[in-house]
Amino acid sequence: MDASLWEGLRAEAELRAAAADPAHDFSHVLRVVASARAIALAEGADVDIVTTAALLHELFNHPKGHPESHLSGDVCAEHARALLAREEATPALADPVVDAIRTHAFSRGLTPTALEGKVLQDADRLDAIGAIGIARCYATCATMKRPFYAPQDPMCRTRPPDDKLWGTDHFFTKLLRIPPQLHTPTARAMAETRAAAMRAFLEQLEREIDAAS
Repeated sequence: MDASLWEGLRAEAELRAAAADPAHDFSHVLRVVASARAIALAEGADVDIVTTAALLHELFNHPKGHPESHLSGDVCAEHARALLAREEATPALADPVVDAIRTHAFSRGLTPTALEGKVLQDADRLDAIGAIGIARCYATCATMKRPFYAPQDPMCRTRPPDDKLWGTDHFFTKLLRIPPQLHTPTARAMAETRAAAMRAFLEQLEREIDAAS
């Protein structure tokens, strides 16, 4: 990819992320770019498409709890299309980038058809698990003003998890379910140590909660 095109896109992506919460800031974007590049190289996907989609996948987000938050990916895709046109990207790059962004979001529940879309979705979901996923989970928990855990049953042993009420429930509604849902062998391999870190964290968290009760 032309270096000037990448720098123009990067500058705008960083600017758009300036006011984002810690779970969706520019550091998140850069981590997804790095994971997307690694997966693309291993899986034979188009690296330019994948990394550009990763760079632009947080151009727009409805706030958490917004009634149309599940449509953030669709709106973000149109923002990406406009930015790519402004920066004079070719349709050969812009069209698959926009498609990948439109289908990547977990809340949308879509399965990309193109390998590049699958790689972006995998890279974004990898950033939701492991040590950084734990940090992002509780950052979002604070943003939403939700308690860290349900005092009577923090690990959802006798009740269905509800992450709209309790932060730790998010591990059981989403995060622990991510690794087997990843599309590519490379991403699934990368997820193994991250999943182990989350399980170890939950075990330690339960011990500390029990000790205080």
